Amino acid sequence: MSDYAVGDLQGCFDPLRRLLDRIDFDPARDRLFCVGDLVNRGPQSLEVLRFLHGLGDAARVVLGNHDLTLVMAQYGHGKRSKSDTFHHVLDAPDGAELIAWLRRRPLLIVEGRHVIVHAGLLPQWSVEQARALAAEVECALAGEGYGEFLRHMWGSTPDAWRDDLTGWDRLRVIVNAMTRMRFCTPDGRMEFHAKGPPDKAPPGYAAWFDLPHAAWRTHTVVCGHWSAAGLRVAPQLIALDTGCLWGGCLSALRLADGALFQQQCRKFAQGAD
Repeated sequence: MSDYAVGDLQGCFDPLRRLLDRIDFDPARDRLFCVGDLVNRGPQSLEVLRFLHGLGDAARVVLGNHDLTLVMAQYGHGKRSKSDTFHHVLDAPDGAELIAWLRRRPLLIVEGRHVIVHAGLLPQWSVEQARALAAEVECALAGEGYGEFLRHMWGSTPDAWRDDLTGWDRLRVIVNAMTRMRFCTPDGRMEFHAKGPPDKAPPGYAAWFDLPHAAWRTHTVVCGHWSAAGLRVAPQLIALDTGCLWGGCLSALRLADGALFQQQCRKFAQGAD
């Protein structure tokens, strides 16, 4: 049995299948941990969802910002972008079932010493606290009031965590940190506009994973979301968004020994993620 983590798919199904063939992935014995952004911008979001849904317990998925955008669209919330390419999912006969499955995926998975999350963790969060906070969002998404939560979920304020936050503000900060964050300050104030490489941080900010005394550093965070940061395999960090969507490659890493596998991709989209 092997556990593999794979970077952002964003509707790039053919590269995923080629990569899984190369590593001889067998759902009867192996598990695939997806770091989020399964859908959107690429051409095969429907095929990606059908495949991962069909893997059952062999696919372990966390939610990314593009996944949440699709969920919101299904239930009549949020704003559509001209670059969205998930209309095939919305129109498919099994689309509602697939999106309901997606809505019930976790925001964060702790697997041994690895933490799988789409974007990152704020520096003041321990892994234990982050897991508890993610569970609050997961309950809101899976509960009967999920529609009201989706209506209030998106937005960039508040931009920092406080333990006394309540209601929609509390859940929104958790979602933003775990699915949207790239840069933050040492005290955990997030910046949502800059999308360049880590060494181009806005004044006063740093890449969230470069803050040295973060409480989550008891574990190794496995993430995606930031194609401009590229592949990073370092103590306490595995970043796997290597820009498949933009003509880079799709990356998978075997968690037990750090073996890296990559599949070259053709370019599907323009601009930044």
